[in-house]
Amino acid sequence: MPERTELDLQFIREQYPPNHWDWAFFENAGGAYVPNSVIERISSYMTQTQVQPGYPFPESTDAAKRMNLGHQLMAEFVGADIEEITIGASTSFNVYVLAQALRHLWKIGDEIIVATLNHEANSGPWRRLEEFGLKIIEWPIESDAAELSLDTLKQLLNEKTQLVAFPHVSNVAGNVNDVAGITKLAHSVDALVCVDGVAYAPHRALKVKEWDVDFYLFSFYKVFGPHMGCLYGKRDILEKAKGQYHYFFVENDLLHKMNPAGPNHESIASLVGIADYFDTLYAHHFDRIESSFFTRSQALYGKFAEHEQVLAKKFLDFINSRDDLRLIGSNENDKSIRVATFSFTSNTMSSEQIARAVSKDKVAISSGHFYAKRLLESLGIENSSDGVVRCSMAHYNTIDEVDNLIHSLDRVLG
Repeated sequence: MPERTELDLQFIREQYPPNHWDWAFFENAGGAYVPNSVIERISSYMTQTQVQPGYPFPESTDAAKRMNLGHQLMAEFVGADIEEITIGASTSFNVYVLAQALRHLWKIGDEIIVATLNHEANSGPWRRLEEFGLKIIEWPIESDAAELSLDTLKQLLNEKTQLVAFPHVSNVAGNVNDVAGITKLAHSVDALVCVDGVAYAPHRALKVKEWDVDFYLFSFYKVFGPHMGCLYGKRDILEKAKGQYHYFFVENDLLHKMNPAGPNHESIASLVGIADYFDTLYAHHFDRIESSFFTRSQALYGKFAEHEQVLAKKFLDFINSRDDLRLIGSNENDKSIRVATFSFTSNTMSSEQIARAVSKDKVAISSGHFYAKRLLESLGIENSSDGVVRCSMAHYNTIDEVDNLIHSLDRVLG
């Protein structure tokens, strides 16, 4: 594959504050850079409409319109209705609230299957339900490839299974799991699914209706926005869930019942900036006109995936060329199999030492367990606090930056 893509990287990087490009930034899995459009939206809201929204005076009416637009566009982003979207404090918070909202539907002895591959956000809140008599069933991984086996899941599922919690992509391994296949299997025993899409959403388009998932979560700060989380839930199931907000919000008030923290006004308004950014890139890269933001974002993600696959191939070739590195996740470079998030350990250096050493070359990577501590422990990584080295790429990264990363790791590892 030639070392070029159809993305106009110069144009894309012009949409961000220029100081971002002083370093080669590969900590995208921890949080992506935020484009100027989002910064401008949040600044504009706080400058012009920082009042309680929804009252009959101009600033308040304008505030409500800005928030409603942000909420509506993010519903379109995932292909859902606005009532099916809850914008809360974080993904960890949203899963915790969801678990508490659903537990009244289940009885003592019912089972919840939780993938070891999960980030703790989609693990801990379900495990806490053991306090109420539910049984937690571990869905393990079986090798460093860190793949979820459908055959294993078939053996775990039974008439007591109420929910299966798993990641679309592990924030450590980077593998793309078969969400539609897993969901179909879970539904065959009338179980629900809760999918953590945090590590998937920055790289691939979201299609919650096509996958038929019951719940899907991701974080806006991973998709170029503010530090908040998004919960999608099927309308009929959200209506059965027990409201977690103040008592005067009725059970069919789906916009409020699942967010006891209340809406973060300026941040929700700033979500319009994500759509602004995507639309700016779409207009620059495509000649055809699409009226739907959902359709425009799907097309744009296609170009993101092609570009990131070029970056991933170069880095994966480097990892596979070294006998001293242990890769967690698939060693295949196919955009349908993995995203450009790579984690590894070294035979000769600690993960923290490696991350610190490459910073001398203005290369930003990270180390640790990344809230997937159970996964690392299951892989026999004894010092889970030191954990793994993680190098994660986004659509705005360049081939030259990947070269810098490789050269720096070569220097450090010898």
